[in-house]
Amino acid sequence: MPTISNFYTMKDASKHNTKADCWIVVDGKVYDVTQYLDDHPGGDDVILAATGRDATDDFEDAGHSKSAREQMEEYFVGELDTSAPPSTEKSYHVKFVQLAKQYWAVPVAAVGISVVVGFLYLRKK
Repeated sequence: MPTISNFYTMKDASKHNTKADCWIVVDGKVYDVTQYLDDHPGGDDVILAATGRDATDDFEDAGHSKSAREQMEEYFVGELDTSAPPSTEKSYHVKFVQLAKQYWAVPVAAVGISVVVGFLYLRKK
């Protein structure tokens, strides 16, 4: 493991959330995986979805091999500063999910209203 003693907050790491500049946080360590995105067997979208938050659970759930864990050390840039208060800003991924949850109700409501109106119309006949 390289001897880098940089400390980053989650807010710092979350700023690096694009294909051109991508950092992830796993087990309290910060990794710059920008150069690895095209080589990731699961695709770059899997990693990009894990930016802006602690990706430890995602990493563990995927069942990475020992060699994958060793390869991660090439991309190590520093430690997560756990003394900093957690960011109150939401990641882009979380915001997108919340918008998707919010706006699915509009078409469902339109369909529901149409069904009720159609049912009432047929009932009058």
